[in-house]
Amino acid sequence: MAWALPVAAKPFKWTSASDIPTLDIHSQNNALSNGVHAAVYDSLVYYNSSTFKLEPRLATAWREISATQMRFTLRAGVKFSDGTPLTADDVVFSLNRARAKTSNFTVYTQGFDKIIKVNESNVDIMLSGPNPVLLNQLTELRIMSKAWAEKNKSIEPKDIRTPEESFAHRNAMGSGSYMVKEWQPDQRLILVKNPLWWGWNSAPSNVTEIIYTPIKNEATRAAAILSGEVDFVLDPSPQDLARMRNQAHLKVIDGVENRTIFLGMDQFRDELPGSNVKGKNPLKDLKVRKALYQAIDIETIHRVTMRGMSQTTGAIVASQVNGWTAGVNKRLPYGLDEAKKLLAEAGYPQGFEVDFACPNNRYINDEEICQAITAMWAKIGIKAKLRTLPLVTYFPMIQRYEASIFMLGWGVPTFDALYSLQSLVRSVGTGGDGNYNVGRYSNARMDYVVDRVKSETDTLVRNRLLTEGLQLQNDTVAHIPLHNQVIPWVMKKSVTVVHRPDNRLDWALITVQ
Repeated sequence: MAWALPVAAKPFKWTSASDIPTLDIHSQNNALSNGVHAAVYDSLVYYNSSTFKLEPRLATAWREISATQMRFTLRAGVKFSDGTPLTADDVVFSLNRARAKTSNFTVYTQGFDKIIKVNESNVDIMLSGPNPVLLNQLTELRIMSKAWAEKNKSIEPKDIRTPEESFAHRNAMGSGSYMVKEWQPDQRLILVKNPLWWGWNSAPSNVTEIIYTPIKNEATRAAAILSGEVDFVLDPSPQDLARMRNQAHLKVIDGVENRTIFLGMDQFRDELPGSNVKGKNPLKDLKVRKALYQAIDIETIHRVTMRGMSQTTGAIVASQVNGWTAGVNKRLPYGLDEAKKLLAEAGYPQGFEVDFACPNNRYINDEEICQAITAMWAKIGIKAKLRTLPLVTYFPMIQRYEASIFMLGWGVPTFDALYSLQSLVRSVGTGGDGNYNVGRYSNARMDYVVDRVKSETDTLVRNRLLTEGLQLQNDTVAHIPLHNQVIPWVMKKSVTVVHRPDNRLDWALITVQ
């Protein structure tokens, strides 16, 4: 693609509801921070923003030596922002760091057996079996300087479930297009152009400084873009969109994100903390989970809470994801009478009390959605004790299994349902199995399906298995799907960006007139 010459250098000021939880690239698998990390750290391959096909980044070529061995040729002349050269040792170190016990990125290293330095220009990934989504997984595995990590005692990722910090949590040094100048959590993140980045000759961006300000309050966020204080809003509230569309100095780009919002439930504990049901866990009962599902009036949430800016779903993946079918997208019907009947059959004719946890600055109208669901459940006697938390404390909390019912949004960077099934409904294990199965759902058939899919190379068989896994999640109500997010981006008319289905900015393509 041919780009016009960049215009005069400009800063780019943007905002969304929450801050990134860490600068450590292998610590918290969070979509917002992963997108920001991609500005500072490169991966071996990445998705092209126009075609969304895989393209070379730090690896310029790759070839299959055997079904379980893939060789990557590294880009020559790449330097980290401190001037040191990228080496094969850095790649081996980083891919192994992503496999560490404290890493939240082990789901992307699924199938890795060992990483081998062939020579200074080539690295081999040895697999435990064939892996048809290896390249997709590598888009999220960014490369860190081994020497920098060793010098700063950051050999292993920060454990996001604990308060302990490492140097890499608050500092960064990569080979990407920008460098971290300053990060004050919940206040400001400033990136500046990395003059040593290998890709500037083919990048049209004229942005020399990126200033990110998290603004939790929706009205304040809207005021910031309307007044011109910021250039871009990643997540405008649906209720403000009509006014923004009518502003002569603004433009809105809409797109469906490959992120599904759903509710998870603790299906492991024998008794739920804080519930008035003693001696047993009602969420283990399929009838109870169906009752909770069927008491949610999803069309009202779509129309009223989301102002039409959602895509109602019955699946836990969006239609862009391999494995999705119209069949698995079918929801259980809304019906209060049926929900009450199911509760009575389960032994809870009067309902019960239950903890309900939601983020309040991660997904579009997340707190408002949970408030609406709480009111809906009250109609069948479910007294949900709603508590809302900011992103930085919410995710460590649910990963410590401290919520009975919780909201989660799951994007699919690999665009393949294995990523969701392995993370969300595979029994908790190693190598990324169940790394976000925070309701601790367990089903032997599901485990078999997921494990088969990991190395199945017959496309037809593999896709049938993916669809079976998605349908089994529905049949057992492992989670309650709500909707796929429709993401509108609002910006000044002087800003040019490319909208991506993973809701990420491609930093090298941003221009500001």
